[in-house]
This record gives sequence, C-alpha cells and structure tokens, in this order.
Amino acid sequence: MARRRTRANTDYGEVIDPPNTAGTPICWLCQRALGDRIEWHHPIPKSRGGRQVVPVHPICHRALHTNFTNAELARIGNDLEALRVNGAVAKFLAWVAGKDPNFHAPTAKKGNR
Repeated sequence: MARRRTRANTDYGEVIDPPNTAGTPICWLCQRALGDRIEWHHPIPKSRGGRQVVPVHPICHRALHTNFTNAELARIGNDLEALRVNGAVAKFLAWVAGKDPNFHAPTAKKGNR
C-alpha cells in the first residue's frame, strides 16, 4: 500500500541537484531558474523502483508525463539527453526557453498537437 504524503511525511527520496553555477535552483529538464512553485519528478518512476527526485517546473513536469509513459521513463532513467532529443520535448523546450520561471499554461494531451 502506498504511503500518503502528509506534512509529517515529506520523504521525497534522494534529491539529485542539477548543475548550478549561478547559485539559484534550476529545473532539471529545461535548465531555467525555478520559480515560486517547484515540483519533484522521479526520473525513474516510484512504481518502477525509483527513489531519486529532481526539481522541475510544474509545466515541465506535465510535459514529461504527457509525452512518456512510466515504462518509457523507467527505460530512459536519468539520461536527460535522451529526453531532450525526443521531438515533442525538444519542441516544448524551444517554446518554453524564453518564458518567465513562474509561467504556466495548459499542457496538450499526447496526440493533440
């Protein structure tokens, strides 16, 4: 049975810090500075045994889960470059590159592009 996350239970797993040269936290996927909201993504899904987490923008997190199944994410794992060369993700990254760190928009469902 899965544990329910409460204020007392905030164990997200082992945090992988992305490279950071400016001293501000950055998104694991798009490498932009993080805004007010930070979500934690499991590069290898918890359902597949993943424990490590990385900080991402909410919109980047939605883009990942829109374009990949948990099985695909488990196969790719921590290989960020394999995610970034995917056509849909590369298009998303080019689009989001100039946006404000707090920018958020609805994410299209897979196949509705």
